[in-house]
Amino acid sequence: MPSPKEKAKKPAASVELKQETPSEEVMEKAELGERAASPLDEVMSQAERAYAAYMDAERQVARAYHENEIQVAKAYRRAEQQAYRSYEAVIAQALKDRNEALAKAAADREESIRLAESSYKRTEEEASSAFEAAVAGAAGARDENIDKAWKVRDETIEQAWQIYSKIAR
Repeated sequence: MPSPKEKAKKPAASVELKQETPSEEVMEKAELGERAASPLDEVMSQAERAYAAYMDAERQVARAYHENEIQVAKAYRRAEQQAYRSYEAVIAQALKDRNEALAKAAADREESIRLAESSYKRTEEEASSAFEAAVAGAAGARDENIDKAWKVRDETIEQAWQIYSKIAR
């Protein structure tokens, strides 16, 4: 089944071919009409005018179909362009959102690293202080134990000399 577009195109082409013939015929009939104005000639003249009007109407319909097709194509292009603009806007916004999210993540990462380094340094200082305190405490205990051991040694030697000096006497 032919589409309205095909229907509109075919008559337009045939109209142009047929248009020349009726125009020539109308001219000839007009000349004849001047000579003999009989009722049959009058009816033929009306038929020719009706046919010419019909052909003109057919051309106008074909033109209207063609203009409608152009308007539909323009509307489609506008819709397509709007779809592309909308797509581009969404892509641009998504890109902007992604970049903002990455920037925030990078800032958060830097802050986390800074806090971790600060915590590490603080823990390292506390561990060093605890180590130094433990070493100092251990050194103090060692020195105290050595002093006690020397005292015990001195006392033991003293007792041994006292015992020896009692025996040697």
